[in-house]
Amino acid sequence: MSIEVKAQEMVAKFSNINDWELKYEKLIELGKAWPGIPEELKTEDLKVKGCQSQVWIKAELKDGKVYFIGDSDAIIVRGLVALVLSVYSGQTPSDIMKYDASFLKDIGLDSGLSPSRTNGLYSMIKQIKYYATAFAYLLSKQ
Repeated sequence: MSIEVKAQEMVAKFSNINDWELKYEKLIELGKAWPGIPEELKTEDLKVKGCQSQVWIKAELKDGKVYFIGDSDAIIVRGLVALVLSVYSGQTPSDIMKYDASFLKDIGLDSGLSPSRTNGLYSMIKQIKYYATAFAYLLSKQ
């Protein structure tokens, strides 16, 4: 499934929710359903810089596609991790680098989150794109 289709599916999950209390509940629901990562992977080198909460993201390149796992120590942020990683995981490095994350605005996350959470969310996107850039470089050398 393409990154655009996955993003639009995520937008659809939030499309009928206008109340921020309910959006937070939906994020918490996503976070609770998200598998997270094992405790031994919650290391400093996998921690996303720029997040107020602790967030860890690990990426793996398999068959030309990038697969992500991640977690957070805060339940709403864990929902944000689930949201973005489920959209970007399983995509090619090139598709990840090209995609502008406008679906976050379509959901309304650019205006409804606190400034520190918004900053953390875009730090996650930056980290995802960093991994994609590194993997694209590795693939170009093969």
